[in-house]
Amino acid sequence: MTRESYKTTGFVLRTLSYSESDLIVTFYSHDFGKLKGIAKGAKRSKKRFANVFEPFSLTNIIFTRKSRDMLAFIESCDIIDHHHSIRQDMEKTLIASYFIDLTDHFSPEGKKNEKVFELLQDFLLMLGREKASDAVVRFFEMRLLKLAGFEPAIDRCIICKTPVTNGNSYYFHAHEGGIKCSACAKPQRYEQPISAGTVRTLLLGKEMDIDKIKLIALTDSLAMESRSILTGFISHVLGREVKSLKVMEQVRKLCT
Repeated sequence: MTRESYKTTGFVLRTLSYSESDLIVTFYSHDFGKLKGIAKGAKRSKKRFANVFEPFSLTNIIFTRKSRDMLAFIESCDIIDHHHSIRQDMEKTLIASYFIDLTDHFSPEGKKNEKVFELLQDFLLMLGREKASDAVVRFFEMRLLKLAGFEPAIDRCIICKTPVTNGNSYYFHAHEGGIKCSACAKPQRYEQPISAGTVRTLLLGKEMDIDKIKLIALTDSLAMESRSILTGFISHVLGREVKSLKVMEQVRKLCT
């Protein structure tokens, strides 16, 4: 069986050392979804693969493989956008690392999803231009969950289906994937209270034009509540904590 040659663009998700000179590189590509390939001699090459496998870099990739279920051979990889403005800022770098970590976790290998690629591209470009904020992180989480098929039901009670209204109390149930109103909920320790204001903010950010996200500033209470709800839900869906989120929180604590 002969190898076929392919060309695509992709974000570097992660790398893994393989032998003394090779790297296994995982990309999120425009045309193939999550793509894993081996870059022969990448750790020794000073020309062919020089500085191209940095996390969240956007690259042009040429690869060959015998079949879709086999490891690709990365023939060449060139930088399109290194996102230098993000790398100059520690907070932005941590957020970008979290974005690609989430994309990796929620993307099955070999399943194309152009909307996920565009989401990652749009939010990295915005992160490079605008000030880093909790709103940017939370709205990325909401949009990725939707595209991955894990969108939490927060617009109405999952039991009585009554839409969220101001002044009422709600509880988020991660294991049931949504919220319950106070009339339907039987609060337990694992159920989290969520305000109507937080619900409306998350719903707004999920649908609004990306260029307008910079106008949204979360209050401390909204930021804390939305973070607790979404990161807890993501951990529940994945069955584990996201390492890059933990790193981001540890660095923030050291810097405050």
